[in-house]
Amino acid sequence: MRKTKLLFLFFFLSLSLLFVAAAGENRCECSHEHDGENKSSAQKYKIAAIPSVLVAGIIGVLFPLLGNVFPSLRPETTFFFVTRAFAAGVILSTGFLHVLPEAFKMLTSPCLSEHPWEFPFTGFIAMMAAILTLSVDAFATSYFQKSHFKNQRIGSEGEGKEGGGELGLHVHAHAHSHGGLTAAESGGGSAGESMTQLLRNRVIAQVLELGIIVHSVVIGISLGASQDPDTAKTLFAALMFHQCFEGLGLGGCITQGKFKWMTITIMAMFFSVTTPIGIAVGMGISSSYDESSPTALIVQGVLNAASSGILIYMSLVDLLAADFMHPKMQSNSGLQIMAHISLLLGAGVMSLLAKWA
Repeated sequence: MRKTKLLFLFFFLSLSLLFVAAAGENRCECSHEHDGENKSSAQKYKIAAIPSVLVAGIIGVLFPLLGNVFPSLRPETTFFFVTRAFAAGVILSTGFLHVLPEAFKMLTSPCLSEHPWEFPFTGFIAMMAAILTLSVDAFATSYFQKSHFKNQRIGSEGEGKEGGGELGLHVHAHAHSHGGLTAAESGGGSAGESMTQLLRNRVIAQVLELGIIVHSVVIGISLGASQDPDTAKTLFAALMFHQCFEGLGLGGCITQGKFKWMTITIMAMFFSVTTPIGIAVGMGISSSYDESSPTALIVQGVLNAASSGILIYMSLVDLLAADFMHPKMQSNSGLQIMAHISLLLGAGVMSLLAKWA
C-alpha cells in the first residue's frame, strides 16, 4: 500500500513537471489573444476555485464513507446501489463527453504537424489504456489473492506446529497489517470468495483513483493557466460538479474496499487536493503557458485520451456491470428500475455540463 501512495505522489509530480516544461514552449502560429481577456477578473475565479473545488471533492468522496455512521448508506443497501449507479453514470459521461472529445480536439489540432498525427492516436491511446487497466485489474487481483492465501496457509501450518503459539499469532497479525481478513471474519465456507472480492474492490478503487487524478491534474492546470474570465468561470462551475460527483463514485469504491482509516484518509486526500494543486500550478505558469503549443497539446491530449480509456473501462466493467449483475439487483425489479433511472440521471447531468465545459 505504501508503494501505491508513493506512486500516486510521483505520478502527480511528473505530470506537473510536464506542464511546466510545456509552459516554456514557443507559441505556435495558431495562438491568439482573446479580445475579452481580463487577467485580473480571471484571477478572482481561479482563487475562489481552489477552496470551493477542495470542499466539493471532500463532500463527494466522504459521503459514501458515512455508512460507518449511518446504516442506510452501507454497501449492498438499496440507497447505496442507486447512488453508485448515479456516480457511475457521471464517470461514464465524463469519459465519453468531457475527456475523450478534449483529447480528440488537442491531438487533431492544426498546430500539430500532420505526421505522425494523422493516425487516430486518440482512440488508440484510449483503447490501450482500457486494455492496460484490464491487465492491472486482473494481475493485481491475482497477485494479492495468491499472496493472501499463501499467508493464510503458512499461518495454518504454523498454528498446527506451534499449537496456536507465537508463529501463528505473528502470521495472523501480519495478515491484518495488510488489511486482510481471516477465514472466520470472511464468513466460513465462503471465505475465499469473499476475500477475492474484497481484494478486487481494493484494486478497483486504486485504479479508478489513478484515472480520475490524471484528468483532475489536466483540467486543474487548464483552469489555473486560463487568462479568459469567461473560460475560468465556466471551468470553475464545472469542476465543482466534477469533483463532487466523481467523488461519490470513488468514495463508494473505497467503502467496498474496506481499507484501514489511514489508507482511506490518504486516498480521500489525494483525490480532494489534486485539482486545487493543479489550479495553483496552472496559476504559477500562466504567464508563460501556451495551451496551443505543440508540447502542451500533445501532453494534454495523450493524458486525456489515457484517462478517458481508464474511466470508460472502470465505469462500464467495474462499476455498472458488477452492480447490475449483483444477485441483489437481479432479484429485485424495483431496484433495477431505480438504478437505471439513477444511471441515466447521472449521465444526463454530466452530459448537460458538456455544453459549457
